[in-house]
Amino acid sequence: MSAFLDAQLPPDTVSRARDGAVDAQEAIYRAFQLPVRTLARRLVPRATQAEDLAQDVFVEVLQSIRQFDGRGSFAGWVRAITVRKCLMHLRSPWQRGLRWIEALAPGGSDVPPGCTAAASGRALDLERALRQLGDTARAVVWLHDVEGYTHAEIGALLGGTASLSKSQLARAHARLRELLEADGVKTACMSVSTNC
Repeated sequence: MSAFLDAQLPPDTVSRARDGAVDAQEAIYRAFQLPVRTLARRLVPRATQAEDLAQDVFVEVLQSIRQFDGRGSFAGWVRAITVRKCLMHLRSPWQRGLRWIEALAPGGSDVPPGCTAAASGRALDLERALRQLGDTARAVVWLHDVEGYTHAEIGALLGGTASLSKSQLARAHARLRELLEADGVKTACMSVSTNC
């Protein structure tokens, strides 16, 4: 959430945006464009879809700004809209169908040209490893480990329980460890607390 908290707005910006002040709406967009785009890109695997969702977030924020009642932070409200939009997108029947079609298509290798499998394995970074996780697993990792959501909050967002979030996170962490191990050498990993 730190990227959202880093967004600085003058004190009267939200109230002026509610009244339709274009410069205040622009200030909101400028302050939150990077955090919204970054979070959307982390949750949604395709950059073009993430960008479209980020634009949808701003449309919703500006259309429903009168619904922000001032309880809690404005940044948290914008972040919640971003997460909800991205998760709705990932759960849509269109997305599930698209993933099924892509699984049938002959895929190219993720190994760069001229690179051996061993060298590409050593070069595998967290970004690429995260892209190899399923949509739900990647979203749970990002929301819990980076954004600081609790398992109860993530479970509710996914339409399940805290146990769903905990099991998804445990499996995702195990998969990430596999992907990030170099040449079969086990790395020491500190277990992540799942008591939240």
